Amino acid sequence: MEDSADLGLVLRDHGYRLTSPRWLVWSVLRSAGSHLTAEEIADQVNAADPTINISSVYRSLTLFEDLDLVRESHLGIDGSARWEIAHPDDHFHMVCRGCGKVDHHVGELVDQVRSHLASQHDFTVDNVDLVVTGLCGDCS
Repeated sequence: MEDSADLGLVLRDHGYRLTSPRWLVWSVLRSAGSHLTAEEIADQVNAADPTINISSVYRSLTLFEDLDLVRESHLGIDGSARWEIAHPDDHFHMVCRGCGKVDHHVGELVDQVRSHLASQHDFTVDNVDLVVTGLCGDCS
């Protein structure tokens, strides 16, 4: 989803309005070059509109997550949840324990995990959130 018109349509289709706080939270996430905490999102939103508080940011994030527009991940960086625009489950997160950089790896591994769990454990997977920690090339 690229712009406010698309976000507005998704929200309206589910009985919600496109409000200023929702648009600002969405804009921050779309332009983020990294995974952001709610506090980091709130700081950027508040810089654009000081009347929007962190509660509005959390409500927007919760709504966006309910609509599968964003993902919350616990990457083990500092105990904080991190937020990003939703992406397919065929990604997993590689977190550098040196610098904290987070990269996505795209491949067939997640599909293999899903297949294994279904065939070997009779387990139906709803969501896969794989986090791998180590050192990135710059830190190793």
